[in-house]
Amino acid sequence: MKLIRFGLLGEEKPGVATEAGMFDVSAFGEDFGERFFETDGLERLAKWWAANGGNCPKVPEGTRLGSCVQRPSKIICIGLNYADHARETNAAIPTEPIVFFKSTSSLVGPNDNLVIPRNSEKTDWEVELAVIIGKKASYVEQNEAMDYVAGYALHNDYSERAFQLERNGQWVKGKSADTFAPLGPWMVTKDEIKDVHNLRLWLTVNGKKMQDGNTSNFIFNVPYVVSYLSQFMTLLPGDVISTGTPAGVGLGFNPQIYLKAGDVIELGIDGLGTSRQEAVAWKK
Repeated sequence: MKLIRFGLLGEEKPGVATEAGMFDVSAFGEDFGERFFETDGLERLAKWWAANGGNCPKVPEGTRLGSCVQRPSKIICIGLNYADHARETNAAIPTEPIVFFKSTSSLVGPNDNLVIPRNSEKTDWEVELAVIIGKKASYVEQNEAMDYVAGYALHNDYSERAFQLERNGQWVKGKSADTFAPLGPWMVTKDEIKDVHNLRLWLTVNGKKMQDGNTSNFIFNVPYVVSYLSQFMTLLPGDVISTGTPAGVGLGFNPQIYLKAGDVIELGIDGLGTSRQEAVAWKK
């Protein structure tokens, strides 16, 4: 299944995307959040859809899409998980996953505007595969880790590099501005993805290709990351793990390239759809 959430910001309704279009499943009675996932929501929704899908109204074309999952308990990110990205930023190849958080208040819809933060001069892009957790995970073994995955989504892990790297402390400061986590267009259940470790991911800025990578180049693959994180924290249903970005970020160019108001960022991952954000200046 492909799960969507649509409607005005803060008023999103649940839906599904099919070959016939997008449909409103509000009558199912649940949003796609922690409670939904922890109570076998995917299986229950599939059964409900089989019985009731024919009566569900179509989502009108042009309707805004929100984040494909309701605000999770946490967004956990893996830094420098592609060797080519580590090299372009002059960082050492990690021997263990680099873990940081992204504020959940940065979560927005896949095609919402990117608001460049106040006093920002180094807002950057990062196309990433996001993993959505399907059930509570604590001290999970690597060979069982995929049992805890509900599905996947496209994520742009926007970063303000000065806030992240030049202002001391943890990376979270450069990762958490409002609109810095567009997620979607949809969450694809894991059964629809043949091989999560062989997906092309790409990003353009104003039509120019900046990133073009493949998840086959992960340093730490999905089961390793899920198992690793579960040793340090309990992963809750609906949690988002963003798995890192390939080479081609603005920080890696010489001279460096950063986003400005009016820039258009487009990105996609095989099987997970595409998204588009337009950069706008922060306003009081």
